Amino acid sequence: MKYSIDSSASKSAYMQLYEQLRSDIVGKAYEYGKKLPSKRLLAEETGVSVITVEHAYSILCDEGYVESRQRSGYFVIYKESDFLFSSESKPITTAPKHKPLHNQGSEIPFSVISRTMRKVLSDYGEDILVKSPNHGLAELRSAISSYLARSSGISVLPEQIIIGSGAEYFYSLIVQLLGREHIFALENPSYEKIRRVYEACGVNCHMLKLSYDGILSRELDRTKASVLHITPFNSFPSGATATASKRREYLRWAEKRHGFIIEDNYDSELTVSRKNEDTVFSLDSTGSVIYLNTFSKTVAPSLRAGYMVLPVTLLPLFEEKLGFYSCSVPVFEQLVLAELINSGDFERHINRIRRLRRKNL
Repeated sequence: MKYSIDSSASKSAYMQLYEQLRSDIVGKAYEYGKKLPSKRLLAEETGVSVITVEHAYSILCDEGYVESRQRSGYFVIYKESDFLFSSESKPITTAPKHKPLHNQGSEIPFSVISRTMRKVLSDYGEDILVKSPNHGLAELRSAISSYLARSSGISVLPEQIIIGSGAEYFYSLIVQLLGREHIFALENPSYEKIRRVYEACGVNCHMLKLSYDGILSRELDRTKASVLHITPFNSFPSGATATASKRREYLRWAEKRHGFIIEDNYDSELTVSRKNEDTVFSLDSTGSVIYLNTFSKTVAPSLRAGYMVLPVTLLPLFEEKLGFYSCSVPVFEQLVLAELINSGDFERHINRIRRLRRKNL
């Protein structure tokens, strides 16, 4: 075996091991159905504990690359043939009942927010009254850039991040950026307002049937769309989460059509896994994915703030067509968000919610 752990690296040992194993699985060093090395053997080779190896394997299980079989070990379930339609995949015909989002207790405690607000007022004073730069404050864009690198494996420059007042605002910007002549494909079922906003912007929408592991392959094949809007983690209202194979299928779909993917990852941070799901954006190498996320679910529903991450290839077009737009989020709120992220309060809150959800499973 070839696995090694760099003890001087900032990345944890289990994450280093996870990424090496994932690379080998995707690269077919371990093909579908093959057994991975035993935890004890891998621990001896890499000089880490069996618990560390077990943690790496559990993440691979969470993301659909491998599965654990009792008394037998871990076996690869990722396969490229998943890119082809399987007759076993069935569309979702009824949506499960969901509790209202504001009752799920995922917001940061008010005491933390109020303390942060007082600190921002003390540190910045009257500077909170100035007009924001068009794409958002450098402080917040830099904080988000660092946070995405730590939490999601998304390595982007602050210049690629656009701050705005929530997902609906970004939907309309994306239409103006890409053009109304594109057909947009959406998950069916999906959050109804996504379709309504796009149609209000003059876009023709195709609704593609969704199974519990992502959009059905036959639906992707039949649509004439060139823009695909996905909510790959815990899609509302179905709760469907795209598998690792499906996320890569989406990328192949976009590459084949010279199209774009809009990855709407509003709920990805509150996974019960010990790490965020691999985003489609982080797996992309062609510059075809636009990533969206908001703070409404993780900080407070009343906070109408979010961010859009553009691939480098789209930055010149964005500047040309939309660079004149003023930022729609007040400076004070941007500074509060930046302070929550930089202080560690935001990530501590996310980790606390994850622990609670794992405990309640």
